[in-house]
Amino acid sequence: MDKITLFFATSNVVKVEEAERILKENDIFILHLPMKLPELQSENLEEIAVFSAQKGWEDQEKPLFVEDAGLFINELKGFPGPYSSYVFKTLSNEGILKLMSQLEDRTAYFQSVIAFCNGKKIVTFKGEVNGKISREIRGKYGFGFDPIFIPEEGDGRTFGEMNISEKTAISHRTRALRKFAKWVKSPDFSKFI
Repeated sequence: MDKITLFFATSNVVKVEEAERILKENDIFILHLPMKLPELQSENLEEIAVFSAQKGWEDQEKPLFVEDAGLFINELKGFPGPYSSYVFKTLSNEGILKLMSQLEDRTAYFQSVIAFCNGKKIVTFKGEVNGKISREIRGKYGFGFDPIFIPEEGDGRTFGEMNISEKTAISHRTRALRKFAKWVKSPDFSKFI
């Protein structure tokens, strides 16, 4: 199959870098549409991603994909979940660590949802990575809650202590992107477009 180029609507350049690395493995290339999309207020990341993809299509009138992610902390009943971006801006990593200071169960997971819209239909792909919340901020890489999230499959470091290629090898976004790439390379994609 020939090289495929897709539009990625996001205001987050770090997400673009991560997506480029993964999709390039499958001869899929990205054209970045730098835009801040409205987010539906919902408890469900998939609903939020679908809404954003539809709004992106309405604005750009071209097939595109969006990605939304959240950190779900089990002991906090899934908080901050779909509100991760807002919570990070208001509480930051320090605030989450303070909320959890007396809690023993530090298990959590990151979830990523990709939604691709062609103007008529939307398909979604989900990726998750389990882990736990550290007791202090560790690392300078990544963004958001990366410096307090220790992935289960890693070596005890937080995402914030890993460089982009180390994080990309095991991240929730990578898992969603690989599912998306497999679909894009399948006959289902050509029927969809």
